[in-house]
Amino acid sequence: MSLEKDLQKRSGSVCELCSSTENLSPFAVAPKSSKDAADNAYLCSTCQEQIEDASKMDSNHWRCLNESMWNENTAVQVLAWRMLSRLKSEGWPQDLIDMMYFDEDTQAWAEATGEGVDESEKVVHRDANGAILQNGDSVVLIKDLKVKGSSMVAKQGAAVRNITLVHDNAEHIEGRVNSQHIVILTKYVKKTS
Repeated sequence: MSLEKDLQKRSGSVCELCSSTENLSPFAVAPKSSKDAADNAYLCSTCQEQIEDASKMDSNHWRCLNESMWNENTAVQVLAWRMLSRLKSEGWPQDLIDMMYFDEDTQAWAEATGEGVDESEKVVHRDANGAILQNGDSVVLIKDLKVKGSSMVAKQGAAVRNITLVHDNAEHIEGRVNSQHIVILTKYVKKTS
């Protein structure tokens, strides 16, 4: 069964956050990016747009979290927690956050994107030129890098697509070079997308 069919069945063909039935599609809950339904939520375009672009946030739209935060699927709970954390300044979300409880792994997943963390404490990944890096970006190596634990040398100019940020270390990203998954220091990359 495809990811979308799994999510349609699980959700009853409604947005797992706001219950809309319009413009639904799978949404990978960062930093996870697998095609496993457990790492995805089935969301409407309105929810997706506001999750991805905080400037388009409509706090009244998110009153739906009062119900969806109790969804049995962890990915949906993580998204609900993140949106409530983003809206904390409104007042009402704090009471809902206080009612939520996560195990350690789920809490780490919820906090992986920096929601709920004071701006001064957020881990920000920057390339050699100071450009902010995000999960899924593409970068180019700016010097030859010897890969520890192997005889491989990642050559200058090699493209690394769909990077993953190491959420607790601003100097590390992960990606594939020559089909090998490696950790790369951000000071040796330049963002291309």
